[in-house]
Amino acid sequence: MKAPRTRVQRRPVHGVFLLDKPIGLSSNDALQKVKWLLRAEKAGHTGTLDPLATGVLPLCFGAATKFSQLQLDAPKTYEALVHLGATTTTGDAEGEVLQTWEVDALALTPEKLSAVAAQFTGPISQVPPMYSALKRDGKALYEYARAGITLEREPRAVTILHLALSRVEEEQAFTALKMTVRCSKGTYVRTLAEDIGQALGYGAHLRSLRRIETGGIDLSRCVSLQTLEALPDEQRLQTVLPADTLLADHTRVTLDGDNAGRFLSGLRRRGEWADADAVAVYGEEPPALLGVAHIRARELIPDRLLSPVEIQQILEGTPRPQASGILETS
Repeated sequence: MKAPRTRVQRRPVHGVFLLDKPIGLSSNDALQKVKWLLRAEKAGHTGTLDPLATGVLPLCFGAATKFSQLQLDAPKTYEALVHLGATTTTGDAEGEVLQTWEVDALALTPEKLSAVAAQFTGPISQVPPMYSALKRDGKALYEYARAGITLEREPRAVTILHLALSRVEEEQAFTALKMTVRCSKGTYVRTLAEDIGQALGYGAHLRSLRRIETGGIDLSRCVSLQTLEALPDEQRLQTVLPADTLLADHTRVTLDGDNAGRFLSGLRRRGEWADADAVAVYGEEPPALLGVAHIRARELIPDRLLSPVEIQQILEGTPRPQASGILETS
């Protein structure tokens, strides 16, 4: 019988932690690690990064989890190293090599790479890779792939907003391309790398992947796990940003006390507002985020609301631990 793990006294934490995810951790593993370090009660991430990938991973806590879908839907920017001249079973460096090609590196001129990048810019179709978390009959595709089973997959429409390719000049054991891509949600960068290799006349796979931006949040604002771990407990909460960090591109509307209370009850408010799809709504006194809404025909229509308890905890600042801790066992 395993001994109980350390007693963790959970506390309400509301906000966003911008993690620079390290290589080797799944997004959920990273989330659970940060959740444990912050002793947070409720948490969720904003879209997965493969264990091979590093970079920007916003983690939502408490009230901020209500806005996580905004980041799931947001365009994302990646920098990748593409290994040209070899395909693998997984489409990345973790798989077994399937086939190799001799690559004429001198033929990879800026003009040729620019032409191929243009070919993949804009709306394109992708066939999801077998090594992905997409579900079929309740099982992830990668589970079928590990069992040696390949299933038919329907192509998916995605949009490549920007794509730049350049040859890596540094001496390496393989011909490498640097790829910078800004893309819509649902884009498989591994598949894009494979398709680009095919367009160039060679096989290819992803050697490394780093997310450098998502929904307007870039690496300069992110904190590493090592940095968070090194902080004293009382300073860790200071790394958590307000929930409205995720609402930077929303129109801001501020309501007086009476209208704020009615809005929090789910009632529509009328005012001289222009139509808007994304609105961050605040109370005037005390100043506090109330939720998000949209405006149609001068009506402010609630979409996602914070609870009075969440608002009070945010206004109080540093959350208070619960009276009793939670005994976690494994």
